[in-house]
Formats: sequence, C-alpha cells, structure tokens
Amino acid sequence: MNKKVLRISIVLLLVVGALGIWLWHDHGERATGGDLHLYGNVDTREVELAFNDSERVASMLVQEGDRVHKGQLLAQLETTGFQAVADRSAAQVEAQQAIVDRLLAGTRPEDIRKARADMAAAEAQAEDARRTYQRLHKLSMQDLASKEQTDNAETAAKAARERVKAATEMLNLAIQGPRQEDITAAKAELKADQAQLALAKYNLANASLYAPADGVIRNRILEPGDMASPLRPAYTLAITDPLWVRAYVPEKSLGKLRSGMRAEVETDSFPGKRYRGWVGFISPTAEFTPQSVQTEELRTQLVYQVRVFVCNPQGELRLGMPATVYIPLNQPPRKSGRSDPCQGR
Repeated sequence: MNKKVLRISIVLLLVVGALGIWLWHDHGERATGGDLHLYGNVDTREVELAFNDSERVASMLVQEGDRVHKGQLLAQLETTGFQAVADRSAAQVEAQQAIVDRLLAGTRPEDIRKARADMAAAEAQAEDARRTYQRLHKLSMQDLASKEQTDNAETAAKAARERVKAATEMLNLAIQGPRQEDITAAKAELKADQAQLALAKYNLANASLYAPADGVIRNRILEPGDMASPLRPAYTLAITDPLWVRAYVPEKSLGKLRSGMRAEVETDSFPGKRYRGWVGFISPTAEFTPQSVQTEELRTQLVYQVRVFVCNPQGELRLGMPATVYIPLNQPPRKSGRSDPCQGR
C-alpha cells in the first residue's frame, strides 16, 4: 500500500513539475516584466586572407590569437622578381616618353638650317649642270662636241633639278615637323607602357598582405619558405567589429520584435555583466531550431534567426560563446538616423 502511494506521489510530482516548467516557458515574458529572452551564441564574420600572386613567402609577422588592426602588415612575399619587372617597365616608359617629347618638340632649328643648306647646294649644282649642258649643246650644233657628251650633260642637268626638288621637300618636312599620325601612335605606345608599369607596381604592392579590418588571427596557415598562391590562404581572420549574437525567436514572439530595438546581452563567463546591443537583423524565412542552440520552445517548432549586435569594448566576448539576450518589449520605436548604441552611452 505504501509503495503504491509512493508511486502515485512521484507521478503527481512529475506532472506538477512538468506543468510548472511549461507555464514558465509559455509565460516567461510576463514573469520578466515584459522582457523577451533569447538564447544563442556570439558570432562574427571570418575572412581567409591570401596573396594575390604566386611567390615564396618571405615573412609571416603575426601569430594565432594576435589582435590586428585595419591596414596592418601581416606577411610579405619575396619581391626580387616583382621589383625587376617594375624597373624594366619604368625604363620602357622613360624611353617612350622621350620619343613623344621629341615628336612634340618638332624639328630642331639646326636640322632646318641644314635642310636649307642642302637645298642651296642642290640648286647650285643644278645651275652648274644647266650651264654645262647649254655650252655643250651650242658646241654640238657647231660639231665641236660629241652627241654623247651633250646627252650626258643633259642627263646630269635633269638629275640636278630632281635633287633640288628632293632637297626642297626635305626642307618643307623639316619645317612642318612630325606627322600627327606618328605623334598619336607614339602617345598610344606610351600609354600602353604606362599601363604595364601600373600593373607591375600593383603586383609589387600585392607582395605585401595587409589586414582588411580589425580582428583576431584565428589560424596561421603558411610559413616563411612556403609557396603562396591566390587559392591558398595565409591566415584566417575573425572580424571583431561588428560582433553579434545569433539567436532564434519563436513565431508567436516574432511580431514583438523590430529592427533597432535596444537589447542587453549576458554570458556565463561574466555573470551579472550585461553588454549593450540592438536588434540588427530578423530573418525573413523560418527554419528548424539548430540543435546547438537552447530556446524556450520545443525544437520541433519553426523559429526565425535574429542578429543582436552587441558592444564589446573590452574584447571579452568570444566567437561561439553562449549568450542570453534580454529585449524590453515596452520601448518606443528607434528613431531613424540614431547613432550607434555603442557610442556615447
């Protein structure tokens, strides 16, 4: 009889306990004065940092766990080859620039004077050849000169006249200067050389790996002497700003949330200490609750992911740390254009 009563008492206690837990789960918001409690984990973005070219690693400057700042130098490749290509491209640009400058400057005054002198000499020779031909022509009319001599003199006079024409054209070309087509082609060649130099400098700059944002080095993958490539990361960087808690809210509480709502975050690592935050993202699609997250509802129910951005000025929050989010439901709508809650509060 006593055993039967004991069994009944145990069953009643279990039923009452389960009922109490259900009531606490179902009416938790009332018990906390209108606060919504969410449970999740601290999350952030990760970036795999790789060099943009293939070369031997010269130095790796940070270790796992090091905090780095945006723009900080993290690693360096061997630069001998990159520097040689850049120097060669710079020399090509300098040589082509000289050609363009020469064409734009036009013909030198000395060259023009020389062309004038050549034309004057050609005219003098032509005049001499003309007189020689006239004398021989008169002598041939008197049979004092052979026909062959006369023909040779005539041919020499014609050749002298043509040399005068050639010298005149050379003088005109010297005065006019280079053709516009030659200048355009030289400028195009200079532009191509400058682009090649810019590419060489870009490749040289890419031999240095810099942090794209503030964060913490999670993995150091390469070492000095390794062959780097764009497909082989050198580091894994966890970005510490922004930092958020990835939590899940059941469908019946979804209508009580809106973006920008003020929130507070607490962790087991620092009991009683709360961090300021705000609701930054509410997923538009439902999903089943992940097994790694504890919520106040049954795991078979659909939930919506929520990102609660959190201030972490002391750097105490770590990736994956379990966290509890407290969101007051009786707060006014957040005004547009309001400053970051981490600033000035």
